[in-house]
Amino acid sequence: MAGAALLTGCSDAEDPASDGARGGRSASATQRIKARAARDSGDLLDRYEAALAAHPALAARLGPLRDEVARHAKSFGAPARPAAPASPSPSPSTSPASEKDTVNALAKAEREIADRRAAALVEAPAELARLLASVAAAGAGHAYLLTKD
Repeated sequence: MAGAALLTGCSDAEDPASDGARGGRSASATQRIKARAARDSGDLLDRYEAALAAHPALAARLGPLRDEVARHAKSFGAPARPAAPASPSPSPSTSPASEKDTVNALAKAEREIADRRAAALVEAPAELARLLASVAAAGAGHAYLLTKD
């Protein structure tokens, strides 16, 4: 009996009519996930730029991570930004006063976004799931590097 249920489940999954309905949901889910990922990367990029504006001495440490976040944003469809920000004005909410607080806030943001991306894997189609997983792993790596002295 359980085998019949499995066969029925498999045959339903291969039904073209049900595949078309899922395809519509899948396309909108894909767009929603990509838009969220692009927004998250853009927001994170803003945080890096504010941190760099507030603490230019951190450029060697934060610059390469900022550039990678910019590439991640672009991979999710966000518009490209120049490698060196013109001169963003730091925001108190995104750039805490001390360098250490700034770096810790960036690490926390990287971890939170990586966790959100990992959670989105369940809904994402295979190609987007691979991209999300890769970028989430990079974000976790960034968080580690930011907390490593």
